[in-house]
Amino acid sequence: MKPESIQKYRPFPAVDLPDRQWPDRTITHAPTWCSVDLRDGNQALPIPMSVEEKLRLFDELVRIGFKQIEVGFPSAADTEFNFLRALVDQNRIPDDVTIQVLVQAREHLIRRTFESLAGVKKAIVHLYNSTSPLQRRVTFSDASQEKIKQIAVDGAKLIKELVPTLPDTDITLQYSPESFSDTELDYAVEVCNAVSAVWEPTPEKKIILNLPATVEWSTPNVHADQIEWFCRHVDNRENSIISLHTHNDRGTGTAATELGLLAGADRVEGTLFGNGERTGNLDIVVVALNMNSHGIETGLDFSDLSSTRRIYEETTRLTVPERQPYAGELVFTAFSGSHQDAIKKGFDRRTKDLAEDESVKWGVPYLTIDPQDLGRSYEAIIRINSQSGKGGVAYVLDREHGFDLPKSMHPQVGKFVYDRADEEGRELSNDEIGDFFFEEFVNKNAPMSLEEFELDHTAMARGEVVCHATVKIGEETIQGTGKGNGPINAFVHLLEEAGHKDFKVTDYRSQALRGGSDADSAAYVQIQEENSGRLLWGCGVDPSIEMAGLKALICGWNLLRTTEPDEA
Repeated sequence: MKPESIQKYRPFPAVDLPDRQWPDRTITHAPTWCSVDLRDGNQALPIPMSVEEKLRLFDELVRIGFKQIEVGFPSAADTEFNFLRALVDQNRIPDDVTIQVLVQAREHLIRRTFESLAGVKKAIVHLYNSTSPLQRRVTFSDASQEKIKQIAVDGAKLIKELVPTLPDTDITLQYSPESFSDTELDYAVEVCNAVSAVWEPTPEKKIILNLPATVEWSTPNVHADQIEWFCRHVDNRENSIISLHTHNDRGTGTAATELGLLAGADRVEGTLFGNGERTGNLDIVVVALNMNSHGIETGLDFSDLSSTRRIYEETTRLTVPERQPYAGELVFTAFSGSHQDAIKKGFDRRTKDLAEDESVKWGVPYLTIDPQDLGRSYEAIIRINSQSGKGGVAYVLDREHGFDLPKSMHPQVGKFVYDRADEEGRELSNDEIGDFFFEEFVNKNAPMSLEEFELDHTAMARGEVVCHATVKIGEETIQGTGKGNGPINAFVHLLEEAGHKDFKVTDYRSQALRGGSDADSAAYVQIQEENSGRLLWGCGVDPSIEMAGLKALICGWNLLRTTEPDEA
């Protein structure tokens, strides 16, 4: 912003609350949740949802576990009215779900709203009118505080008069001083008290006082101060449910909601993935999963978050951003080498810890929550590009292809793979990583190839290991016999007898190859070049563990002769 432009703005005033209590509190339980996807979310769409799309999203909200769902503004349009009637006519509303309908404090709209509720078992009639000085001055042409309060009172009186016309419907009144976020606190309390006095709430029949941050003007701590101040000064607090409805104009809707709960609120309104006007409403998915990550039950089921995201995207025609907390495509993905290494170690350590204690708490670096708890798989957690490292490549080869590489082999394989990614200038798929590994490090048979190999079983009966082999090295053919303490050692001695003494085996590992054929084994042999001391690993795969070891040795030998020192 240009410096001269800054002069037109002013700081938001602080709340006089020197003994505020919310900073010392902790969230220990979930609030009552109310989805407003079908109203606030729908009105923010370039193409509003059809009745059929609304029905599909309503069903998903019910499946997730929402017990209060704002289904629309039935007096505002025929589509909204018809959707509510479809819910009733199709018996779509479960007995334990309360639907909420929004209505301005205007007589004809309130009467039309009650017409829409015929046959509904439990409903919240959500009455609102704007109360902020800006709205009073601009929208209502300098209307007085008393006039604005009377609008709210008259609306509440009419709703109370109409309740007996729906004797089979359990109706709760909700009142919102719209633009609470920039309404004078004492005046907001005055209006809410006046509405509450009309409704006469009781412990059995409470009133919902919804305090919307219709526009987010302040930092989250100021919002919390507003909520705590209101809770302290409103009449009938014990018979009132204090509700939050934050927006995200400053990018802090989640923080404002969490601090508002600390400040005394009981209920939260929001949408899936934060859809809403301007920068959006509160993302209930984020707040609920934040609580889950601290061990707090929420009553909402996001264990198949990818399916919920798909339904949301198909019905709203919006896309969940790739970095959206919990739900985005890339939020459980690490490209950085150091992150990948830490995540791999974390999963390995967790596997070990769980074997010793099944109740061990979650703890993996860089992952605040287990992706599997949201129906996400581990396959996308580590993805490989030129910024990736050895740990990430090893992770993919282990989890996706079944190769548990020796740790000292990680740098050799990792450098090769992410150098390939750098050459390509893009991310590599898991299949490509597996293909590159097989191409470069598995069963390489040139310049040395094993033509024939046989163990002498007569010698084995005497406790000796003797092998007979035919080997080609370039144009040279070697036939011979080797003795040793195992097949690999015997084969090395055969090569030494043929004059190839410029290397030695320094390490050997083997495993059953997970994810491949049940008969496949993988072996890893590290060999050292005599003159330079250079160490390289080769990998062999074969149904026979002995042959897998020999192929790994030959692969390593070939890599020593075909790989430049700065490539290892």
